[in-house]
Amino acid sequence: MKKIYLDYAATTPVDPEVLEAMKPYFLEKYGNAGSLHSFGQEARDALEKARNVISKFIGARSSEIIFTGVGTEANNLAIKGIAFANKDKGKHIITSKIEHPAILEPCKWLEKQGFRVTYLPIDAEGLVRVKDVETAISDDTILVSIMFANNEIGTIQKIKEIGDICKKHKVYFHTDAVQAFGKIPIDVKKMNIDLLTASAHKIYGPKGVGMLYVDSKVKIEPILHGGGHETGLRSGTENIAGVVGFAKAVEMANKEMKSEMKRQQILRDKIISNLLQMPGTRLNGSKTERLPNNVNISFIGVEGEALLIRLNQEGLAVSTGSACSSKSLEPSHVLLALGLKPEEAHGSLRITLGKYTTDEDVDKLIEVLPKIIKSLRKISPF
Repeated sequence: MKKIYLDYAATTPVDPEVLEAMKPYFLEKYGNAGSLHSFGQEARDALEKARNVISKFIGARSSEIIFTGVGTEANNLAIKGIAFANKDKGKHIITSKIEHPAILEPCKWLEKQGFRVTYLPIDAEGLVRVKDVETAISDDTILVSIMFANNEIGTIQKIKEIGDICKKHKVYFHTDAVQAFGKIPIDVKKMNIDLLTASAHKIYGPKGVGMLYVDSKVKIEPILHGGGHETGLRSGTENIAGVVGFAKAVEMANKEMKSEMKRQQILRDKIISNLLQMPGTRLNGSKTERLPNNVNISFIGVEGEALLIRLNQEGLAVSTGSACSSKSLEPSHVLLALGLKPEEAHGSLRITLGKYTTDEDVDKLIEVLPKIIKSLRKISPF
């Protein structure tokens, strides 16, 4: 039985070209970028070349790219680093109720340190209202952090409009772009983004390497202290092989993004139109302002964990807003913020496509899923 992977929002396979680009930095060019000899210089050159590739991809300066271990670390650096560096100005942070835990948990931690956090609601399509952002800004607001695109429902926020408001009020604007980076165009300068998070493993690069774009005008403190790597903002020996792989993945995304956006959107819409023909189904998130690879649908009277297991038995790997995806019995906070009841949230399915997803893969899903839904509804207690 062929295995079909439809969980690209969770992670992606490393592209063979990315792996080939990384190999020399494991076996031959293994120097420490902080060393002065030729091995170290070779590593330093690779590090700066990668920084330049990634900065150009988002319209930034090379010196504004800080490499981190993972996207979560980059988010923590953005949230905590801004908070500690600017607490003399104020202690108010604005974010949304549907952020990734890598944003919500640092915000909750800062509340224990005396900071005030406003968690903005979303509308019926999963969008933060731009006017709510402006209304929430006060004299002591130092940061607004709104994710570029949601990891569960794929909704793309009005980032430029929010960036314009933050610039108008002289408040730093951070966006967690882990899901959007490499899938849709981003220009940090045109969008007035001060800080942006991305991660290599979401775009066919290696796990264990992320980055934070920090505009040169931003006042920020490090959260890791040590040898002063990454212009003092992220101490620790750089993961040269990982960074090289990240840059190669970005180079490939730059070439493929336009065509993949169109191709994946066609497949996405085919899935949505077919699944919504079943009774008792609803699309979660916006129909139009949505990542080209994301489908999130709730099935009334079906438990998401059972649905995921049955699909896995058919060789289809997807995700759910239920216990299997979060290792928690709590329903998805994103779907609850969207207005779903807990039982509706538990009956949700996230299907995310990638560059290796084929028409045949989608046809298999459309063939198998309705049968499983019908079968599970027969034994459902709802």
